[in-house]
Amino acid sequence: MALKLDMVGKWYGPFEREYDFRELSIFALGCGAAADGQTDLEYVYEKDMKILPMFAAMPIVDSEVTKTIDYGFEWGGSLHWGFDLNIHQPMTALSGKLSTKVLLKALYDRGEGRGCLAQHIGETYDENGTKLFTNESWDCALYDGGWGGEKAPRDIVEIPEREPDFEVSEKVPLNQSLLYRLNGDFHPQHIDWKYAQKFGHPKPNLHAVSTAGFACRHIIKTLFPGEPERLTRFKTRITKSLYPGCTIKTQMWKWDDNSIHFRVIDADHPETVYLNYALAEWK
Repeated sequence: MALKLDMVGKWYGPFEREYDFRELSIFALGCGAAADGQTDLEYVYEKDMKILPMFAAMPIVDSEVTKTIDYGFEWGGSLHWGFDLNIHQPMTALSGKLSTKVLLKALYDRGEGRGCLAQHIGETYDENGTKLFTNESWDCALYDGGWGGEKAPRDIVEIPEREPDFEVSEKVPLNQSLLYRLNGDFHPQHIDWKYAQKFGHPKPNLHAVSTAGFACRHIIKTLFPGEPERLTRFKTRITKSLYPGCTIKTQMWKWDDNSIHFRVIDADHPETVYLNYALAEWK
């Protein structure tokens, strides 16, 4: 199927989502919060509840958005490639309505057999018209390269060669993707074993925003515990599919007083890097 290149440069939406403490809690559970019944309980308990900032990365990748901005790619080869989330105003209200408009900014050609990179820009506002966050999100359509399009710009965040300043390890529960998909990302590769295996996965993989949510919790707990509203930026590349049941390790390097560079690796197989070329900033 030929890509629908005429969709590039157009805005889609608005995509609206009402939320309350239940949706916030389901999201945090989908990012591993309170898997032991107590760690990061503040993200799932409505008493003195805090909002996990990674919630801001979710509206642009739900099923309604991806089906609306279907530029003709093969769904089975679609993988979240990376995102750069900028938080302009922290979410503090435990209920409300979000409205997101999404620009399909570009389709880049990685070459035959290497896929297509799609660049989306999502702008999300609250019901009062206040811009809360901007998410530059990238997807890779593995089976849709080679049409002779423009090459993607190179963008790498440096990862130091020295030992990390901080590390946090956590096991990803086997049912993690089943929890996360309740947020609205219903791609079958995260639940359907036969579908996942048809496209080269040994079993269903975890949503990248969920993996990022694990890292987000680790970063907040390590560097500004109890104050998730201080996070202003979270940028990462998704470099490997993660299969629930593994133990991950978030490695952090101090960059300055208000930022780190980080990555997420497999604790038992350190050569496997799930998130890489990543940074976080806070105020």
